[in-house]
Amino acid sequence: MSSAERFTEAEPATADGIWLRPTGAAAAEPRWGHADGMQIGIHPIPGPRGLLRVFTPYLDHPRERLVNFIAVEPIPRGEDRRGYSELEPSSLDPGENGKRFWSGDEPDGLAAPRDPLAPSRGVVETIDGVETLTVWIGVERFDNGADVRVRVRFRADRPREVEVAGFENEGSVPLQRLVLTATMCNWARLRRLELADRTVTPAELWPGFEGTGFTEHGRFGLAELRREGWTAVVSAIGDEEDPWSVAYADYTAEHWRFVGLRSRQTWRVDDPHPELEVLVNARWSYWASASEIPGGPAFENFEISEPFRQGAGFRFAVEPLD
Repeated sequence: MSSAERFTEAEPATADGIWLRPTGAAAAEPRWGHADGMQIGIHPIPGPRGLLRVFTPYLDHPRERLVNFIAVEPIPRGEDRRGYSELEPSSLDPGENGKRFWSGDEPDGLAAPRDPLAPSRGVVETIDGVETLTVWIGVERFDNGADVRVRVRFRADRPREVEVAGFENEGSVPLQRLVLTATMCNWARLRRLELADRTVTPAELWPGFEGTGFTEHGRFGLAELRREGWTAVVSAIGDEEDPWSVAYADYTAEHWRFVGLRSRQTWRVDDPHPELEVLVNARWSYWASASEIPGGPAFENFEISEPFRQGAGFRFAVEPLD
């Protein structure tokens, strides 16, 4: 039986106090977070392999509607060749594209691949006086020799935020960068990137762009980002007051159509490296289709890129605008 078939029999994650956690059943949904706030899941929750799913049910979304994905993309030292967790073939699951993800309560228990449908429940503990829920995500070894893991952490006092941080495992090739990329910004049709002293749009960065590929990257250094004390901050929002009433091409798949509340997506880096950059690109059409995005190109991939440091990452928040 395939993992997708097994998932249909898995017990949904359930509320445990303020947290949403897997049940511990023999087959359980791999999903964690705030019972009424932001949540993270992994395959075989429906959708592509090799991606963290970001759920925001407080935006009036159906349970399976996700707001964005996060991919894991390591770059070995001295190379430009990037690993792509979503796109590379799996060696653990022959015939499948996308690296396998699995979970654990502690980083030391992630070395051997696990069944994603036997997920860790995550560890609830108090850190700096705040209750937290932490789960570790194992990632199948990349074709370029990178071997990494990701820590996902939620704080009780920040129900609409998650912290994600990347780590190099023993036996990995040395890393130059470990990029955790938001890959689906154009579902929300994010077109306004809010920097320290200006707002930029795809129309300004890539005037007249059309076609089914990606634009080149726009790059913004640390000095161009907003600051909250030492923390570097960048946000993106849509440019439509009424995104529910737009006209889609007749052949646009249902899962690309906007539902729920408008929101602001924000990335915060508490300890930014001096060489940190924010990179964005855009698409004129939705991924893997020729369906034109209503209103023109929207940002697609968003990444915070800096020289690799063990445990570096960011906080990602999604706040309703309405």
